[in-house]
Amino acid sequence: MEARVWLVPGDRMKSARDHRVPLSEAAVRVLKGMSEERQNDYVFPGWKAQKALTGAACLKVLRDMGRNDLTVHGFRSTFRDWAAEQTNYPREVAEAALAHVVADKVEAAYRRGDLFEKRRRMMNDWAKYCAAKPKAATVTPIRKKA
Repeated sequence: MEARVWLVPGDRMKSARDHRVPLSEAAVRVLKGMSEERQNDYVFPGWKAQKALTGAACLKVLRDMGRNDLTVHGFRSTFRDWAAEQTNYPREVAEAALAHVVADKVEAAYRRGDLFEKRRRMMNDWAKYCAAKPKAATVTPIRKKA
């Protein structure tokens, strides 16, 4: 927590390699808040004792909110669209944030780092983006109210 890094063990990753995730200040606040509610070893506990929150449970929350147009995986896609369309972060930084493996074998052979500090800045910017309140729209009436 002090280093603001979450390590996802390789046995939980498609690539079978450990993945370091830089935690934004906002993420740290959530994690600290969840530690006060701690029920078991999981940050986000499931309904059953000693079980983690499942993807199905997250999908149910979206359905209960009436958002049948969203999926849990769609949040990853939203992040990727934001990085590409609204930032100047290089593609490889966004791809590393999503733990995507470099497909080109030659490029992969030469890429030794994980772009961690660049990803840290990106995740802080993402947290700010997610927390931003939408700007109020200015509506110009076509005619005066009666």
